Amino acid sequence: MTLISAQQTLQGLGSSGSLGHGRSNLQSLCHVCGKYHGMNDHWQFMQTMPQDPVDMVDDLVKMGIYKENQLRAAEGVNAYELRKTLFLKRIGRSDPKREKLILALCKQAGGMENAFAAAFGPQAGLFFADSIRSSQQTRREFLRNMAVGAALVSLASCGQDTTPPAEDTPADAPVGNLEKTDLQIGFIPITCATPIIMSEPLGFYEKYGFNAKVVKMPSWGAVRDSAIAGELDAYHMLAPMPIAMTLGLGSAAFGVKLASIENINGQAITVAERYKGQVNGPADFRGFTIGVPFPYSMHNLLLRYYLATGGIDPDVDVQIRPVPPPDSIAQLVAGDIDAYLMPDPFNQRAVYEGAGFIHMLTKEIWPGHPCCAFAASDQWIDANPNTFRALNKSIIEAAAYAQVPENRPEIAAAISERAFLNQPVEVVEAVLTGKFDDGNGNSLDIPDRIGFDPYPWQSFANWISSQLVRWDLQGDGLAPQIIPEKGYDTVGTDVFLTDLARELATELGQEVPTEIYREETLKFDTFDPADPAAYVEQQIEEYGV
Repeated sequence: MTLISAQQTLQGLGSSGSLGHGRSNLQSLCHVCGKYHGMNDHWQFMQTMPQDPVDMVDDLVKMGIYKENQLRAAEGVNAYELRKTLFLKRIGRSDPKREKLILALCKQAGGMENAFAAAFGPQAGLFFADSIRSSQQTRREFLRNMAVGAALVSLASCGQDTTPPAEDTPADAPVGNLEKTDLQIGFIPITCATPIIMSEPLGFYEKYGFNAKVVKMPSWGAVRDSAIAGELDAYHMLAPMPIAMTLGLGSAAFGVKLASIENINGQAITVAERYKGQVNGPADFRGFTIGVPFPYSMHNLLLRYYLATGGIDPDVDVQIRPVPPPDSIAQLVAGDIDAYLMPDPFNQRAVYEGAGFIHMLTKEIWPGHPCCAFAASDQWIDANPNTFRALNKSIIEAAAYAQVPENRPEIAAAISERAFLNQPVEVVEAVLTGKFDDGNGNSLDIPDRIGFDPYPWQSFANWISSQLVRWDLQGDGLAPQIIPEKGYDTVGTDVFLTDLARELATELGQEVPTEIYREETLKFDTFDPADPAAYVEQQIEEYGV
């Protein structure tokens, strides 16, 4: 199909009123270039471009209108998928909820083809069929021909829509070549899982071509065992779990990749109401039984870090007990535990129920620390590489949406439902907005109480590994032996997929770091990821454990 034939087709569509205003030269605001000019101007410009579609796209790449990554993304796209993407982009305007509604309406209309014809006119199908019949072209040329078609569809619409497009619109969701579209993703009902959970009701999974359901799990032990058994497709995990599972700490060795971080901050130390006024620092926890959600958790590692600075040996002076987060408040009230370091909303829920008070947010121990993650097994990733990539991208996009403060009340309402967190919406909103009562009579406003930054810093991995060496949670000497032998950096890069997360975030138009390591500043020291062994030695020398 030549440029001229495409123009003729689109002119016909314009005259029918389906796509645009034809060749009228009235001055109006152009939503392609953002300037005021006549409708003829774009056509005159296009006529000076190469007539061959492949050469034309090459010129557009040089001009910066098309990006190379957009052409690479087109490799897996067929004509039907292009029509679907154009349709959703034109009408959905990159709004997942709007696109979800559109897909439902398309189903009512008898399918995407019928809806596409209704929106673009009866000749739209002929336009794309013309591309398919160009069998003498190579596949890449065919894809580029369709890319030209996409550009011309937008051009023919010039001046039709009076609503300017959103600025900095992220790259379109990938479609096509998904090995699997019906997915089950395990999660624990906590606010750390917000991007994973919200992607179902707010349509992020569906935007990427998935019929994905999140599956509520009872405990982190159940998550680990389910992953090893291959029962579900992917999982919400604690950030240390993929490292521990891959190394065989706490279970048989089983390869797991940490694809992206779900949340930063978002945890707290909550103390039973009966101890109000008695706990002011780490030394005051001596003799306590303290709950954490799982041995291989940031909660356990941060709690141990904090207690040690007060002269507490976490393995001698207190009892640290694994407690599934949904059971934590009941155990606090019953006296089975005296305090816990848990994910929200269970800290805020304890305040809401009058069961406890918030002693300290974990962001005070380590601002910006990782907590939970999106993860999948090596086996599943190898079998479903395109699905894994698209699923990870959908969650990274959801995390960016969740990071915007204005979106959080909406998200709180969506994830508070019985199928997800099953919590009072005011409790979840207090966590996500950072406007909360701490149970000590203080009304606080801490916007970064929880954050959603999906970038998996390798320095996170090195700090986690350093503490696994320090505390030897199994007590068998395996972690202190295997991690230094493999090398801290190797352990991290084998498990944390930092480069992939950066690539996907870049495709979405997000700003991401170019570095993979950074110095981490904690409450009581600074972690240099270049020398984790020296950091552990310094901690033991200073605190005795």
